[in-house]
Amino acid sequence: MVKILIVEDEKPINDLVRFNLELMGYECTQVFDGNKGVEEACKQKYDLIILDVMLPEISGFEIMEYIKGTPVIFVTARSSPQDKIKGLRLGADDYITKPFDILELTERVKAVLRRTKKDTGFFEFDDIRIEFDNRRVFKKGNEILLKPREFDLLEVLVNNRNLALSRERLLDLVWEFDYEGDTRTVDVHIQRLRQKLGISDRIKTVYKTGYRLEV
Repeated sequence: MVKILIVEDEKPINDLVRFNLELMGYECTQVFDGNKGVEEACKQKYDLIILDVMLPEISGFEIMEYIKGTPVIFVTARSSPQDKIKGLRLGADDYITKPFDILELTERVKAVLRRTKKDTGFFEFDDIRIEFDNRRVFKKGNEILLKPREFDLLEVLVNNRNLALSRERLLDLVWEFDYEGDTRTVDVHIQRLRQKLGISDRIKTVYKTGYRLEV
């Protein structure tokens, strides 16, 4: 299982990040100051560290000296270009400023893990196997042919599994902002995924919101 260390002194933010990452199937450890962050990062191997900059005791920038080789995403209120450049030059893989969209964070976490080969290139549930690298889907060992947008939608649902996504958010993530359509397009593609993969019981309709893949 992928292990993620969250070093963030604001407990509501720390808890929010942990809650959503654990819903995605990751194992999370929480610490709330810089000293504990260094201690925990040196005590065991983590696949990713979510790191604030402005921490009690030791700053996030200083912590970078102790965690060479571990992927890091800065999540911080320090939003100046100079701070971002400094964080990236110190070796961070990404830099997100507060306030942030939790779905954006989870997407970036997935991207960093994929890029650093810490996350697997496939996902399985029930009798379904999804291979992201070659964009293939199998049910009971038999390949199910999905159209490009259907696969994109399935990948977004998997990456945000157990989270409710609005139709508008799905349009943004799958069709991007320049798509000239309405939310009924999402409904049509969801219905196709349910039928082709036989997962009507897994893709839940969230009343007046959108959809959630429950696994």
